[in-house]
Amino acid sequence: MCTTNAQASGLGGVGDPADWTSGLASELLAWWEVHGRKDPALKPWMFTKDGKWPEPHEPLNVLECWIAEVMLQQTQLQVVLPYWLRWMQAFPRLEVLAEASEQQVLLLWQGLGYYSRARRLHAASRLLLAELRRDPGDVNDSTPFSHWPLDPETWLALPGIGRSTAAGILSSAFNSPLAILDGNVRRVLARLYAHSEPPRRAQGQFWAWSEGLIDAVPGLSRNLNQALMDLGATVCTPRRPACEVCPWYAQCAAYASGSPQQYPVKEAPRDIPFQVIGVGVVLNDDGEVLIDQRLNEGLLGGLWEFPGGKQEPDEAIKDTIRRELREELAIEVSVDDRLITVDHAYSHKKLRFEVHLCRLVSGDPQPLASQQVRWVKPSDLADYPFPAANVRIIAALRERLA
Repeated sequence: MCTTNAQASGLGGVGDPADWTSGLASELLAWWEVHGRKDPALKPWMFTKDGKWPEPHEPLNVLECWIAEVMLQQTQLQVVLPYWLRWMQAFPRLEVLAEASEQQVLLLWQGLGYYSRARRLHAASRLLLAELRRDPGDVNDSTPFSHWPLDPETWLALPGIGRSTAAGILSSAFNSPLAILDGNVRRVLARLYAHSEPPRRAQGQFWAWSEGLIDAVPGLSRNLNQALMDLGATVCTPRRPACEVCPWYAQCAAYASGSPQQYPVKEAPRDIPFQVIGVGVVLNDDGEVLIDQRLNEGLLGGLWEFPGGKQEPDEAIKDTIRRELREELAIEVSVDDRLITVDHAYSHKKLRFEVHLCRLVSGDPQPLASQQVRWVKPSDLADYPFPAANVRIIAALRERLA
C-alpha cells in the first residue's frame, strides 16, 4: 500500500513519523550494502589505504575527501575521477597545494568548468594551512587527524565551502553526524515527498528531511549520505528513474502519483541569451601568438584566452575583432582568414566564437582589461590553462600552422 503525501510528510496518517523515517533509513542502507557504489576504483577517497570501506570509528584522508567534494559540485562522478587522480598526484598534501601557483592549480582544473571552484579551493588551502600551523604539530603525512578542524563552522569560514560541502567533508572523513543536501539528495527527497514547489524555495524543509534520516541511524552518517547520493545518481535519476528497483518505491509519493519524472518541480524556464564573440588569433613576425589572462573574477577568472569581445548590433565580425583588440590591448591588427567557428553553451548563456587569424600592424600589447598579456610559441600553449572553447581554437591553430 502506497503512502500518501501527507503521511510521507509526517503531517497525517497512521504511526510515528520518527519510526517511518527510521524505516526509510534502514531500507536505504540495506539497499546500499548490495547496490551502492562501494568500489575503490570509483571513489578512492572513501576507502582506507588497504582498500576497505571504513568502519564507523575509522577516519579517512581529509584532503582527499575535500577535493572530491568540491570537484563533485555540479559535476558527475565519472567526469571527476580522472581529474581527482591527477590532482592528488600533483598535490598530495595540504602544504603542496597551498604553495602551488594559481596557474598550476587552474591548469590541472582545465576542463572541469566552474573555475571559481579551483581558485577558491586554492585560497582556502592557504587559509587552512595557516590556521593549522598555529598548532605545535607539523602538517605532513603523519599529521594527527586532530589537527584538522572537526567543526563545520571552521570549514564554512573558508572560501567556496557551503553547508552541504562542509557536511560532506566531515561526514566522509570523520563520520560526523551531519546531513548533506546536494542535487542528488534534493531530487530524491522531492520525489519521496512529491514536494509541490522547487526545492530551493523550501531549503529549510529539505534540510529537515535530510537531517531526520541522519538522526534515524546514529553512527552511520557516512554510509547514509553516500547511500542517498548513490540512490540519486544510479536509480532516482533526473530523466528516467528506475522506480522498480528503488528501495523506497512503496513509500514514494511521486511514484504513487504515477509521474515521478515531474519531480522535482522546476523553476520557470529563463530565456538564455545568445552572443557572438569575435576572437583574434594574433601572430607576430616570430611566429608567436598573443594571449591574455582574464581578471580573477567570474566563472573563468584567471584563465588565459585569445583576445576578443562581443559583437555589437549591425557590426561586421572583422570590425568587432579590430575594435576589441584596440580597446582591450591598445593594438591595431589586420584581420585575415577565418580560423574556426566554435559554439559553446554555459548554463546561463550561449556563445558563438568567430575566430580569425590576425597580424599585428602597430602598438605594443597592453593589459587594459586583463591581468597580463604574453607572446608565446604555439607549441607552448599547453602550459597555460584555457577555457574549454579555446582548446578547440588551439587545435585549429596547430592544424593550420602545420
